[in-house]
Amino acid sequence: MIAELVLATLFGLLLLGIHRKVIARIQRRPGPPVWQEILHAAKFSFKTTWVPATASRALFIGIVLVAIGIWTAAFFVMMTGGSLLVIFGIYMLHKIVEHAFGLSSGSPYGKFGGVRSVISAASEIPLFVSVAAIALFTRSLTLSDIIAWQQVHGPLLIIAFPAAIAMYLVLLSKMPFGPFSIVEAKELVSGYKTEHFGVWRAGLEVCNGLKTTVLLATFLLLFVGQLPIWWMVIGMVIITVSLSFTCAITPMLSPFDSVTIQSLFTGLMLVYAGIVFLGVAA
Repeated sequence: MIAELVLATLFGLLLLGIHRKVIARIQRRPGPPVWQEILHAAKFSFKTTWVPATASRALFIGIVLVAIGIWTAAFFVMMTGGSLLVIFGIYMLHKIVEHAFGLSSGSPYGKFGGVRSVISAASEIPLFVSVAAIALFTRSLTLSDIIAWQQVHGPLLIIAFPAAIAMYLVLLSKMPFGPFSIVEAKELVSGYKTEHFGVWRAGLEVCNGLKTTVLLATFLLLFVGQLPIWWMVIGMVIITVSLSFTCAITPMLSPFDSVTIQSLFTGLMLVYAGIVFLGVAA
């Protein structure tokens, strides 16, 4: 499992590099090489490491380890076909981790980034509705059971398409340079990541790579089912490119507009979940 964990992290960083490259090409820029995020993680590992004088040392260092730990746990749950609630619970916990990142440094940019990470929690609400719709169809929230259900009834991407759109919106909210990336707006420099440098920033890059792989792979398992490894890789690249295209042509929204749009979509998803519930009950 350790080898799979390392490969998943490197592949997630590669996907983030593809994301940046696609955005650059659409915007008629050359962009960095696709392996740039891997180089970033390696580069920061050898940079000078420090803890700001204004930081809470224990929190500043410990939160990096917590971030890597929770996504490592999510990866193992996904690989073993465990509970979907655990994976999405970790996703929600990551919001608290982002908030702690921002508060730990004492930097005003980090604090504002941490506050915005809490505001962006509106993206979790469509996720709840998506999970509810999946449970109504499959009668289970265990990943292995959902995969088995799709082998009999067909992919949920077709059967529960609105639920797939809801989770796609969640993925979009976690991609850099996207319309809902309010925690990384340019007025915040690098947001909650501003003061983490050296090996601490390398740890954060590792977390982002692993998180990307887990979320994209979970999306495919939930809405398409179990695929051969190479089809999983191709599917994750296709989803990444589609997310990149959306990010490239869509301006970054203000925090208010971001929450408003996500809340409106949540309302539509609640109507859909109600219709599904009535259909199942009938």
